[in-house]
Amino acid sequence: MTKNSIETKLVQLGNQSDPRTGAVNPPIYLSTAYKHTGIGESTGYDYIRTKNPTREILENGIAELEGGDAGFACSSGMAAIQLILSIFKPGDEIILPEDVYGGTYRLLKSYNELYNIRPVYFSNAEQVEELINEKTKAIFLETPTNPLMIEFDLDYFNQICKKHNLMFIVDNTFYSPYFQRPIEHGADIVMHSGTKYIAGHNDTLAGLVVSKGKELSEKLAYNQNSMGLVLSPFDSWLVIRGLKTLHLRMKQHDENAKRVVKFLKEEPLVTDVLYTGKGGMLSFKLQKSDLVNPFLKKMKLITFAESLGGPESFITYPATQTHADIPYEERVARGVDDCLLRFSVGLENAEDIIADLKQVFNQLREEQ
Repeated sequence: MTKNSIETKLVQLGNQSDPRTGAVNPPIYLSTAYKHTGIGESTGYDYIRTKNPTREILENGIAELEGGDAGFACSSGMAAIQLILSIFKPGDEIILPEDVYGGTYRLLKSYNELYNIRPVYFSNAEQVEELINEKTKAIFLETPTNPLMIEFDLDYFNQICKKHNLMFIVDNTFYSPYFQRPIEHGADIVMHSGTKYIAGHNDTLAGLVVSKGKELSEKLAYNQNSMGLVLSPFDSWLVIRGLKTLHLRMKQHDENAKRVVKFLKEEPLVTDVLYTGKGGMLSFKLQKSDLVNPFLKKMKLITFAESLGGPESFITYPATQTHADIPYEERVARGVDDCLLRFSVGLENAEDIIADLKQVFNQLREEQ
C-alpha cells in the first residue's frame, strides 16, 4: 500500500485487516482485556489502554497518510495537544504564532501557570529567530491558522528548527493530509483534531498525533499509555469510516469554498475575506459588529455552530465561541475582532449555500 496514491490508501484503510473472516469493513474490538496463554506470552494485545486492534488500524493508517513512523489516536484534539506537551519539562519554551486556536491558547496558559512550560507568541515569521534562546525547545504552527487563515512556509520553519535544534510541530487540522503533509517538509510531529475533516461527519470526538523518529515515537507511546490519552474502539472505527471518503469530501469542500469566496468578495457588507486558496475553511468580516447577531439569526441553511469540517456548512463566531477565553484587548490585538466570522463551507450544493447568504445580506440591507 505504501506506493499507492493517497486516494487508494484512504479507501483501503482497514481492508484485509481481519484474515480470519476476510471482513472488508474492519471489526470493532470492544474487549478491554486479552487472554495470555502463559507468563510472558501475549498476542500483542494486553489491555485496551495500551493497544486495541481497531485503534491500531487508525493509528497505523494516519501514520502512513502523513508519512510518519507512528500514529496515536487520542480522545480529542485537545488530548492530542496534551500528549505532545507531555514531552516537555518545566522551564521549556514553545514558540507559536499569535493567531492560534483558542483552546490551544487556553491549554498553554494553564501549562505555563501550572508547569512553567511557557508559550512565546510571534506576529510575523521574521521575528521567530529573535525569540529563540536556550530555553526554546520547539516551534508549534497551525497552518493555516485558526481563524485568520494565515499560511506559513513549512520549509522556512524547518530550516530554523534544524539550525537551532528545535522540535517542529504542526497542527494540520484545516488542510488534512489530502492537501498538506508537514512531515514531508521536516516536521517531527503532526497533529489533527480528528473531530473535524478527518472524521468528517460531525458525529465523533477524536485527536490524532503522528511522529517521525524512533526515540520520539517511543516516548509518545509511553506517555499515551501512562496518561490514558486514548480513543475508544467505536470512535476509532468512526474515524476510519470517515477517512475512507476524505479525498472526495476535501475536493468538494474546496470547490464550494472557492465559489463562496467569490460571492463574499463581491458583497458590500463584507469588508475582508480570508482564504488561502484551497480547502473548505475561510473567514470574513462584516462592516460592523452590530450586524453579526442579525446575520447569524437570519441563516436558514447554514448552521451557527462551533465545529468545522463536517458535511454541513457551519459559521462560528470566534469572539464568543472558539476564542472566548482570550482577553478582549489581546484577542482584538491578535486580529480576532467582533466583526469576524469563521466559515466551514460544507458539502451542500454551492448555489444553495450562496442563496442562503444572499437572503441574509438582502434582509440586512433592508433593515439598515
